[in-house]
Amino acid sequence: MSVALIVVVDDSITNRTIFSRLARSIADDAFVQSFSDPQAMLAWAGKHSPDLIVTDYKMPGMDGAEFVGRLRGLPLTRDVPIIVITAYEDREFRIRALNAGATDFLRTPVDHQEFVTRSRNLLKLGQQQKLLQLHAQGLERELELSERSRATAIRESRTRLLQVIDTIPAVISAVDGEGRRVFINRCGADLLADQPVSERLALEAVDSSILRGGMPVLGFEENITDRQGGQRTLLTSKFPLRDDEGLVVNILTTSFDITDRKRAEQALFELAHHDALTGLPNRLFLNAQLATELAQAARTGLGFALHFIDLDRFKSVNDGFGHDQGDELLKEVAGRLLKAVGTSGTVARLGGDEFAIIQTGVGDNGLARSMAERVIAAIREPVLIEHRKVRIGASIGVTLAPADAETVEQLLKCADLAMYRAKREGKDCVRFFRSEMQVSARISVLLEIDLRQAVEQGDLRMFYQPQVDVQSREVIGVEALLRWQRAGHGLVTPSSFLSLAEDTGLIVSIDQWALQEACRQAAAWSDEGHPVRVAVNVSSKTFKAGSVRSLVMDALRSAGLPPTLLELELTESTLMEDHHAIRAELHALRALGVRVAIDDFGTGYSSLSYLQSLPVDRLKIDGSFVHRLGKSPSGAAIVTAVAGIGRSLGMDVLAEGVETLAQLQQVKAAGCHSVQGYLFSPAVVPGNLRDMLISGAIRSWGISA
Repeated sequence: MSVALIVVVDDSITNRTIFSRLARSIADDAFVQSFSDPQAMLAWAGKHSPDLIVTDYKMPGMDGAEFVGRLRGLPLTRDVPIIVITAYEDREFRIRALNAGATDFLRTPVDHQEFVTRSRNLLKLGQQQKLLQLHAQGLERELELSERSRATAIRESRTRLLQVIDTIPAVISAVDGEGRRVFINRCGADLLADQPVSERLALEAVDSSILRGGMPVLGFEENITDRQGGQRTLLTSKFPLRDDEGLVVNILTTSFDITDRKRAEQALFELAHHDALTGLPNRLFLNAQLATELAQAARTGLGFALHFIDLDRFKSVNDGFGHDQGDELLKEVAGRLLKAVGTSGTVARLGGDEFAIIQTGVGDNGLARSMAERVIAAIREPVLIEHRKVRIGASIGVTLAPADAETVEQLLKCADLAMYRAKREGKDCVRFFRSEMQVSARISVLLEIDLRQAVEQGDLRMFYQPQVDVQSREVIGVEALLRWQRAGHGLVTPSSFLSLAEDTGLIVSIDQWALQEACRQAAAWSDEGHPVRVAVNVSSKTFKAGSVRSLVMDALRSAGLPPTLLELELTESTLMEDHHAIRAELHALRALGVRVAIDDFGTGYSSLSYLQSLPVDRLKIDGSFVHRLGKSPSGAAIVTAVAGIGRSLGMDVLAEGVETLAQLQQVKAAGCHSVQGYLFSPAVVPGNLRDMLISGAIRSWGISA
């Protein structure tokens, strides 16, 4: 086979360089000739016969359609495959170029792999055509050598030509002007069965256009049924064969079997649009499907519902049993969703523990609510993991289209807002999107912006509430309580912004500031002769960031505060999230002298096993139990039980939220060592607490035991 000669025509040097480089990669022996001027190329083409031409549509002096037409008028380029490339999206440009004789059409930016694949296929077709032409020319030369051996030469040449054609791994056949098959090679005879009527009519239409116009049709795909009944995809080209008078008398068809390539492309599509773990459609597929459904809804008026599903308690299962079991649980959930949805919608996995459902044919909330409740019930059913029945739940947000939104982006946002509302309102439930959710989301965004600014500009404040010994009434410690001086809102308590700080990750910076400020203030009191232990709350997010020990040591070192005057307060849920890692951190801090307290004890796991394994110095009974003293027998029972746990483990017990003398007497009787609450003092600014320490105001209130 001779060197493949490829011509690139483009007035842009950048494009010529790119397409020339790509063209060289088509074949090992490819030689590329490039032109910036179509006129120069036409002059060159009068003397040369390339194997493939790649040309830009928009060039100085003439457009792609005119250029292709003039190439088809030259003897040496009449049947050469031509690829036209343009940035225009207008269908008219493609039609003009194809009518002029272009073989293929690509729109920029061109996918390099697609360019190489299409070019290689066209190059092969062109080379096969040249091979046939060479054999035909050889036949003519032999005929010219001797009139006497004409019959023998024709017979032998035809035999050799047929043998060559039979060795080509492509379907080669020919039909006459009436559509009757006059030739087919061995590959075609082995592959092709009798064509169904629909396939035969489609090909007859193509043949008729060639008979009328006399132009080849190159590189189109057709699906056929082979002799074994299987489906095959062929890349087919058709060429007119002319008699001595130039009339088209036969049509030559060459077809390459590209079934394996098409299957590989489909496999890549499936991989790109489906989740590898569950096999469900992924977010990319979902977005495309939503666009299709929105367009259909605009045409027909038939609406649909989008369900966003976030699994509740999945993280606990994943952390507790390992990622392998977590993956198995996700696959189980996927199966349950498919069963619950059936044929009424599409199920997709968005990532992590989030799924989505497109439910079609929905006109109001009724059908959508029924679907959501069916999904919640299905997911709520227990799953057997390591011989244990494990239960999870689902929070579902639902939005209706086109009533709630008319674009994919808006629809996803609405469903997301509704899902997070379900999360906030108790989980394991369904919430439908309402317009006020957008207002709430905007408020949340503004709150986040202001909070970030507050952290950066130092608008946070620290207040302090005394902790009092029940026997001596002396201040034995203070709890540092965060406040935010928000412009236009006054002094804001943590309940208004800590949840947002946790979600956005700002809590780590806030915890760092709180430790620095509390240690600085405690050191100042100590320098004035009033050493008092300060308790600082630390978020689970800060522990997960793995920075608590360094933050504490930096704060102590910067303030010059003895570690024994610092106490860290953690919630029970924080201790349970990553028990082993947090235990190591706390032991290291405890070795320095820093004390550890469990805040709001009794509201979480209240596990004796983890209490025994952690270096805990104090249990703080949640104020909700103290408030129930005298109102509910359970309040006194819980306070007494927690105090007993503390005593048995050698820990101090502090009761929070003590507001009345009766409550003080009850928690003292239950065995609590210290208290904290409005009975003694609310949280105050540092100066007021300093005055208390100096004047002994706590003991001067005349509270008797």
